[in-house]
Amino acid sequence: MKHAVLGDDRPARETAFAELVAARGDDDRAGLCFEDHSWTWREVVEESRRRASFVRDLDGHVGLFLENGPEHLFWLLGAALAGVPVVELNPTRRGAELARDITHTDCALLVTETSRAPLLEGLADVPVLTVDTRAYARRLAGARPAETVPADPARIFSLVFTSGTTSAPKAVICTQGRLGRIAVQQRDRRGLTRDDVFYVVMPMFHSNALMAGIAPAVATGGRIVLRRRFSASGFLPDVRRHGVTFFNYVGKPLSYILATPEKPDDAGNPLRIAFGNEANERDIAEFARRFGCTVIDSYGSSEGEIRLNRVPGTPPGSLGVAEPGTIVIDPDTLQECPPARFDEHGVLLNADEAIGEIVDTMGAAKFEGYYDNPEATAKRVRNGWTWSGDLAYRDADGYWYFAGRDDDWLRVDGENFAAAPVERLLARFEPFADVAVYAVPDEHAGDQVMAAAALAPDRTFDPPAFAAFLAAQPDLGTKWAPRYVRIVAELPRTPTNKVIKRPLRAEATDTTDPVYAHHNGAYERRPPDRTTHQPRAHGGHRTTTRCG
Repeated sequence: MKHAVLGDDRPARETAFAELVAARGDDDRAGLCFEDHSWTWREVVEESRRRASFVRDLDGHVGLFLENGPEHLFWLLGAALAGVPVVELNPTRRGAELARDITHTDCALLVTETSRAPLLEGLADVPVLTVDTRAYARRLAGARPAETVPADPARIFSLVFTSGTTSAPKAVICTQGRLGRIAVQQRDRRGLTRDDVFYVVMPMFHSNALMAGIAPAVATGGRIVLRRRFSASGFLPDVRRHGVTFFNYVGKPLSYILATPEKPDDAGNPLRIAFGNEANERDIAEFARRFGCTVIDSYGSSEGEIRLNRVPGTPPGSLGVAEPGTIVIDPDTLQECPPARFDEHGVLLNADEAIGEIVDTMGAAKFEGYYDNPEATAKRVRNGWTWSGDLAYRDADGYWYFAGRDDDWLRVDGENFAAAPVERLLARFEPFADVAVYAVPDEHAGDQVMAAAALAPDRTFDPPAFAAFLAAQPDLGTKWAPRYVRIVAELPRTPTNKVIKRPLRAEATDTTDPVYAHHNGAYERRPPDRTTHQPRAHGGHRTTTRCG
C-alpha cells in the first residue's frame, strides 16, 4: 500500500495529460488560431493523432527543434497520446552543446524545420524529420490517426531543460500525471473556463508556455492563440482581434509591452489575467492599470515542488506567502532562518541570519528528478528536502522576499547581503529600464557592488542625478551603493528572459561599455579597462550549497 507523503498535494488517482487531450477529440469549438488559420479541438486532436502514428513504436524520445506554430503543438499533443516522451531542445544551443543535449536525453527522432535543420547536421546519428517539406506533407497525408491507448500517469511526458543561468542545463522530468495535475490546478485556481482565450507567445521549448498556457487551455477546452514569437507592438492588436482573456509570460514581456506608446483606450480590451513570473513591481502595477486586468506574478520552480503565491494584502516587492512546509534554511546549520528585521526606513538589519535558501521540507515526493543526472538530483534533494538554489527572507508577517540565486551573495567591508534587494531599489531610478547587481572582487578583500543597467528609450545616464537618487533613498543599505555602474545596450539573457550574470561578473570592468566609478560621493566615467580579470571566490562569504 502506498503511504501518504506529508505535504504531497497529488490526488489519489492522477489524470494523465493524454486523457485531457483525448477528451477534446469530440469538441467542435475553436481550439487553435495561428496567423490566418484556425482548427477546432476535434481537428487539433485529429492532427495530433496523425503525428502520434509516426512515433507510437519509437524506441526512444522525440526531440522537438521547432519554432512556435501548429506543428509544434500537434507534435506535443501527439507524443502525449502516443505515450512517447518529448524533449524540448533549446534553439540557442549550438554544436557540441546541442549534440550533448540530444544524446543525453536519448532522442531517437528529431523533428525540425528547414530554417533550423542545418544546425542539426552532423551532430548526432539520429533520424531527422523536417516538417515544412513536400516529403513530409506526402507522408502526413497518408498517415492514419493513431488509436488512443490507455495513458500511464507515471510515464514521462517531457524533458525540459533548465535555463542554465548558473550551471549547465539539466533536463527536468515532467510526467503525464504531473502535467495533468498542473493543467487542472491552473484551471481551478484561476477560475478558467472553456470561454477563455489563451495567448501563447512565450517560446514553447520552455515550461512556461506548456504549463501556464497550453496545459490549462487543454483542461478547459478554451481556445489557444499561438504566435510564432512575442511582439510588444502586436500584443494589444492580437488581444482585441482574438478576444484574448489570459496571457502567460516569463521575464520581461510586461516591460516591453509597457514601452509601447500608451493610448487612452488601452484598457478597452477583453484581457482578464496576465500570469507569469519575474516581472518587477513597477511593471506589475502599471500593466494592471493600463490594460485593466489582474496581474498574477508568482514564484515557482521548473521542478514543480516549490510555489510562493501573492495573496490580497501582499506588500510591494514581496513574492507573497509560502505553502505549508516551505521555509528559509541556513544551509550551514540546517536551521530555519529567523524573520527579517528592518529599521524605520525599511533597511534589512539582519541579512546574515535572515537570508537563506528556499527549501520545501514536505514536497520531495513531487520532484521527479533530472533525467539521467543522479548527481544533480541528489544535490536538489537532501535531508529529505528539496533545495531551490534561490535565496529569500521573510518578514514578521510571513511575507517572502526574493534575494537572488545562491551565488548572489555579496560581502562588502565584512557585511553580507543579497543582490535582489539592491536591484529592486535601483529599479526605482527612472532612466533604468533593466538592472542587474553582482559582486566583483575588491582589490583588498571581499567584494564590491557592480550594477549593469540598460536605459529606457531616449534616456541617458546622468551621474550627478544617480548619486542624488541614491542619497534620497531611505532604505539604501550602508554598503549597497554600487562602486561601479556599467551602462549596457541590454542585459545578457536566456531565451526565456532570465538574466545571466556569469559573463557580467567575469568581465567586471573589463569592457568597452561605459563604466562609472564611485569616488568621493560622485560617479565618474572611467577609461576602458582592458585588463584581464580572473574570476575568484568571493572572500569571506559564508558557504552556501550550490543546487543548480
